[in-house]
Amino acid sequence: MTRTRNGRGRAAALALTLAAASSLLLAPGASAAGPEGGPPAAQAAGTGPCTPDPALPRRQMRGVWIASVVNIDWPASPGLGVQEQKDGFTALLDQAVAGGFNTVFVQIRPTADAFWPSPYEPWSQWLTGVQGKDPGYDPLAFMVAAAHERGLRFHAWFNPYRVSMQDDVTKLVPTHPARVHPDWTVSYGGKLYYDPGVPAARRFVEDAMMDAVTRYDIDGVHFDDYFYPYPVAGKDFPDDASFAAYGAGSADRAAWRRHNVDLLVDEMRQRIHAARPQAAFGISPFGIWRNASTDPAGSATGGFQAYDGLNADTRGWVKKGWLDYVLPQVYWNIGLPVADYAALVPWWSEQVRGTGTALWIGQAAYKAGDPAQPAAWQQPGELSAHLDLDAAHPEVSGDVFFSMKDVAADRLGSMTRVRQEHWRRPALAPSLPKLDGPVPGRPRVTARPLPGGGAELRITAGPGVAPEGYTVARLDGRGAPGCALADASSLLAVTGGGASRTFTDPDGGRGAVYVVTAVNRNQQEGHPAVAVAAGPEEPEGDG
Repeated sequence: MTRTRNGRGRAAALALTLAAASSLLLAPGASAAGPEGGPPAAQAAGTGPCTPDPALPRRQMRGVWIASVVNIDWPASPGLGVQEQKDGFTALLDQAVAGGFNTVFVQIRPTADAFWPSPYEPWSQWLTGVQGKDPGYDPLAFMVAAAHERGLRFHAWFNPYRVSMQDDVTKLVPTHPARVHPDWTVSYGGKLYYDPGVPAARRFVEDAMMDAVTRYDIDGVHFDDYFYPYPVAGKDFPDDASFAAYGAGSADRAAWRRHNVDLLVDEMRQRIHAARPQAAFGISPFGIWRNASTDPAGSATGGFQAYDGLNADTRGWVKKGWLDYVLPQVYWNIGLPVADYAALVPWWSEQVRGTGTALWIGQAAYKAGDPAQPAAWQQPGELSAHLDLDAAHPEVSGDVFFSMKDVAADRLGSMTRVRQEHWRRPALAPSLPKLDGPVPGRPRVTARPLPGGGAELRITAGPGVAPEGYTVARLDGRGAPGCALADASSLLAVTGGGASRTFTDPDGGRGAVYVVTAVNRNQQEGHPAVAVAAGPEEPEGDG
C-alpha cells in the first residue's frame, strides 16, 4: 500500500515500537512471558516504571466450580426447558468471564448418572427431575462448546462412587447398574455408594467416566474429595463382604481401602492420558492430608485427616507423580488454630516442590459473609488476603472458588476485592509440564481503527495444530521499547480458538500496537504476531 506524507510520519513514529515488539517473536513453544507467570524474558530483571506489575500475571489458574448435584449451581432447578437450561448455563459462563475467570470445573456425573447420552448410566435426575429422562439435547456437548467459544477451559468433574443421595435402590431406574448389580453397592449414611473394594465396580465407574473423556473435547478430568465417604459417627463403612472376598494379604482394612483408591487414581491417570494426551488429570482433596501430631510428614493442623478418614493418600499421589495438578480444598481462614490457611498453603507448596505437579488452592467463596462462619469471614478482604499469601509461595499457580452461585452473590464484595487487587487483567491458564505438545504456528493478524473509537483485530490461524485459543496484548506504542515489552505480559483478552476470530478493543485506536499468540490445549503459546491499527492510508502491520 502506498503511504502518503501523513501516513509516512505516523508509520515512522511506530517503527521503534514495532522493532521492540518484534523481539517477542520467540522460539516455537515458548511463552511471551518468559518464566511461568512472569514478565517477558527481556524485562525479567528490569526495574522502574516499565517493569510489569506483579499484580498483573500473564498466567494464573482462575477457576470456579459449577456444581449440579441437588441443583446447587446449574440447572437452577430440575425440569427446565432446553432453552432455559442453555440460557442459564451461558449466563454463568458470561459471569465467569466478566469476573476474570479462565477455567470452569463442571460437575457432569454427580450421582452415578450422566449429563451426556451415556451407554453406561442413566440421564441425571438433576437435569429433568426424572432419572433416565432424555433432556432433549446433549448438555455436555453444549457446555464444552459454549465454554470454549468464550475462551474458558472446561474441566469435567466426576464423582466416582456416589450412586444416590438416598439409599432406596428401588427409587433408581430399573436399568440402573446399581440395581442390576446389587453386589456392587452399599448403603451408608442414608446414601448409596459403589463399593470401591469390588474390582468390577471400580472397572465399571472407570469405563463410565472414560466414555465422556473419549467422546468430548474436554480440557481436563477432575475428582473432588469423595472416594470412600465421610465417616458417619459410630458406623464403619459396610464392606465386610468385599474385604473378605478381595482383601486377602492386606495388612489391615484401612491399608486395603487406600490401595483400592490408589488403583482408581492410577488407572484413570493412565487411561486419560492414553485417550487424550493433553487433557489434565487432577484431584481436589480435603485440605488436610494428616496432622503432624499423627505423622511427622503432616501439616501443623489438628483437623479431620483425608488419609485416615477418606482412605485417600493425597500426598502419596503427588509424590508418585500421578496427578497433573492437585487442588486442595483449603476452606479455612487465616489464623484458624485447627486448620490455619497460613500453615496449609506452605505445607502443600512443599509437597509439590520438584514433582512436576501444579498446585492450585481451593477457596471457600461460600463462607464469605456467612453469619455462621468465624469472624474472619465477615471481613470483605479475607479471600483477597488468601491470594496475598499465595503470592509468597511460587509453587501456587492459581486458585479455584466454590461455587459459582456464591461467586456471583459476591457477599461483602469479597470477590470484587479479589478482582480489584489481584485480577485486574485477564490471565492465560497455566501450562502443565507433563502435558507439553505441539504448538500452533504464528497467527496472521490485521488491525484497524474503528470510526467511533477502538480497534478491531482479525486473527487467522497459522500453520500447524489448530489453536485452542488466542491471547491479545496491546502495547503502549508511545513509550520506550522496554515499556512496550512490559505491556506485552499484561493481557487484554484470552479468546476462543478456531480458524479465525475477530476481537474488538474498545480502548484501542489509530496507532495501537498489538501482540497476539495462538495457544494449544495445554495453553502453550506459539510465535507471537504483531499488528498496528493503521488508518486507511497506512499499512496494517502484520508480524
